[in-house]
Amino acid sequence: MTSTLVQDETAIRELFTEHEQGMRLRSPERIVARYAQDAVTCTLAPPLRNTGLDARDPEALAGWMAGFTGPITLEHRDLQVVVSGDVAFAHGLARLAAVPVGYPEGFSMWMRTTVGLQRRDGRWWVTHEHQSVPFHMDGSFLAATDLEPQ
Repeated sequence: MTSTLVQDETAIRELFTEHEQGMRLRSPERIVARYAQDAVTCTLAPPLRNTGLDARDPEALAGWMAGFTGPITLEHRDLQVVVSGDVAFAHGLARLAAVPVGYPEGFSMWMRTTVGLQRRDGRWWVTHEHQSVPFHMDGSFLAATDLEPQ
């Protein structure tokens, strides 16, 4: 692996660390600062997708965070990063843990995450982010939030 690829992968992994720290510190501004102006996000929360300003709205993210008490933990696992020139993608698993207001037992769940990135003006930006959980295909269509990595 060339020095440039190592530097690129390190910079991209730092964006994931920023996401984790932004969640822990409840800093919506820190989280959305990773997104390009034309970013598209498909998060666990509705709607199906957010684009542009909607994907980078710290007030909407702050409103979501207000629904929790205590820390909001995000950790990435098995993250794979592929870089080719000014385009990259990363995929892996992420664990989200938090205590929703009114639900003192809280939750911890694993999800899938895929992120597309572009280097613009010498900086890596998240241009597409997709989070998902599988659902049971037994007719219940319930989210399979009880799954854990093997």
